[in-house]
Amino acid sequence: MPRTLRGRLALVALTAAALLVLALTLAFNGLVRQRLQQQADDHLHTRATTVAATVDTTGASARVVEVPHDDLLDADVWIYAGSKRIEAPPAAAETPLSRAADTLASEGGNRCVTLDGEEPIRLCTQPVPGSGHSPAAVVTALTLAPYRSLAQTALYASLALDATMIACTYVLTRLAVGRALRPVQAMTDQAIRWSAPAADGRFGHSSQPTELAQLGSSLDALLDRIRAGLRHEQQLSRELSHELRNPLARVIAELDWWRSRPRSVAESELTCAAIADAAQSMRTICDTLLDDARGAATLPGTAEVLPALLRLVDYCPAPRKVEVEVAVAGQGLTAGVPAGLLERTVSPLLDNALRYASSRVRITARGQKGSILVEVTDDGPGVPPSFNADLFRPGQRADPGDGHGGAGLGLPLARRLARSADGDVRHDQQHGPGARFVVTLPAG
Repeated sequence: MPRTLRGRLALVALTAAALLVLALTLAFNGLVRQRLQQQADDHLHTRATTVAATVDTTGASARVVEVPHDDLLDADVWIYAGSKRIEAPPAAAETPLSRAADTLASEGGNRCVTLDGEEPIRLCTQPVPGSGHSPAAVVTALTLAPYRSLAQTALYASLALDATMIACTYVLTRLAVGRALRPVQAMTDQAIRWSAPAADGRFGHSSQPTELAQLGSSLDALLDRIRAGLRHEQQLSRELSHELRNPLARVIAELDWWRSRPRSVAESELTCAAIADAAQSMRTICDTLLDDARGAATLPGTAEVLPALLRLVDYCPAPRKVEVEVAVAGQGLTAGVPAGLLERTVSPLLDNALRYASSRVRITARGQKGSILVEVTDDGPGVPPSFNADLFRPGQRADPGDGHGGAGLGLPLARRLARSADGDVRHDQQHGPGARFVVTLPAG
């Protein structure tokens, strides 16, 4: 079995063509043999009719009327009156051929038989018309060698033609299949060139055959899913890096402070506790983001809003010039989400507020009709109106050259996490000066 699709298709076409040609050859040669035998029988009956015209049956017994120059007419002819042979070829007196003629005449009727031997001979009998009182019959014989030779020649010619047709079929099939598979090879080359994640090529083209166009559409959809998965992984990596930055900075700061001079046991324990707290925060960040990336449903749980916001302020140290205020309306305000999800949703908003605030950041929380609202407000320059449409798009920043760090991932992450818990994050465009972001989460 060939290993290439081209070879396999050519072999299938060759096999089908060979079977069809063989069936047609057998049918054709069968018809040729039948037709040649029919011609031989017609020739024998014509001779018998001609000879029967020379037989006189008006008397008490049948007799042959001699006709001048009838040597050719009498060749291989037997005439019978009843079962009595009244005329036969001189050279075939008691040969197997004459005995076969006797037998055929005795059986009567219009019949033909073939006497096989070194040279096949066909014999036919025909009653003489008008020989009711004196029945007579004529038996004629004819060698089938020329007819058999013609049939054999036709067979050899058809076999040679079959071989030529099969060979041409194989060659033409390989050429046609090779030409038909050129778009597939082109698609393979395109797939190699488009293997890079940033490639944006597409297989689908209206000029391709329908089957290949459908295959191209399926491959395009597969490419879209693969690229979406790659973008999702890249976004997850960037978001993990973005969210782990503050806890890692805290760990590094604690270690630098601890190693700057000898510390007491109590101070070392405080440093270890701070590092452990930062490590736990990083673990919570990883678990929250990975669960969201896997599309897992938000785990059930509640969180007290005030402690969670205070912890978040501790994790995000404010610049010396910025004052952070946390205010919660009501006692025991709880959110219907785990504390980690609440912190991860508010954290990017607080981080941005601390980055752009001039002197003050305010975080307030309150309940409202089965939900809690957490507002993060700063007195910085605010969001440019022209940037509102791109505010929650990943990787977008209003002014990348403003001197502040950031990758444009915090706000999209906060909104996605909030929506995963049936909440939302929105920007209050009516607030000014500064910026205000409002987080809506289910109440606990």
